[in-house]
Amino acid sequence: MGWDRAWFQHPGLWVPVLAVLLGACQALPIPDSSPLLQFGGQVRQRYLYTDDAQETEAHLEIRADGTVVGSAHRSPESLLELKALKPGVIQILGIKTSRFLCQRPDGRLYGSLRFDPEACSFRELLLEDGYNVYQSEARGLPLRLPHGPPTGDLPPRGPARFLPLPGLPPAPPEPPGGLAPAPPDVGSSDPLSMVWPSQGQSPSYTS
Repeated sequence: MGWDRAWFQHPGLWVPVLAVLLGACQALPIPDSSPLLQFGGQVRQRYLYTDDAQETEAHLEIRADGTVVGSAHRSPESLLELKALKPGVIQILGIKTSRFLCQRPDGRLYGSLRFDPEACSFRELLLEDGYNVYQSEARGLPLRLPHGPPTGDLPPRGPARFLPLPGLPPAPPEPPGGLAPAPPDVGSSDPLSMVWPSQGQSPSYTS
């Protein structure tokens, strides 16, 4: 019996074969890596700066003990990693302290070593003036930089508009102490002082 005759006489036998072939040839979607879209996996290093109502000028800082404060100047504790969990929703991690920025049910902020999706996921909303507002995805409470001491059971006061400033690479380390060696005398017949080395000077220009 030829293959052509078997195809017409028993067409049902080819259905599983075709299903396997089509499944093997099915293409997988390519993730979009455009920086303009907040898809999962996008990571940014930012300082969250605020000068809300010109009353406070500070950078959000996550300290090693889990407290969240405002720092007048940039510091290693204020450099944050903003990672997209899904479109429009991010997690915020303190790079130096490895603590996630989280929010309690009363709106107070704290740094946690463990990521809790309900407490540590924030919706990022872009304002017309370039500032951002961050809201708890689970509760809808705005992220506010603590300003002043706690006031009992009242919600925290403080600025809620933040300007994400790009994180700058660390400054290069300063050279070790000591004077730099003098450059060789290229006009001399013995620029490396190999024949008559000067006192205290080696050919390698190290003191």
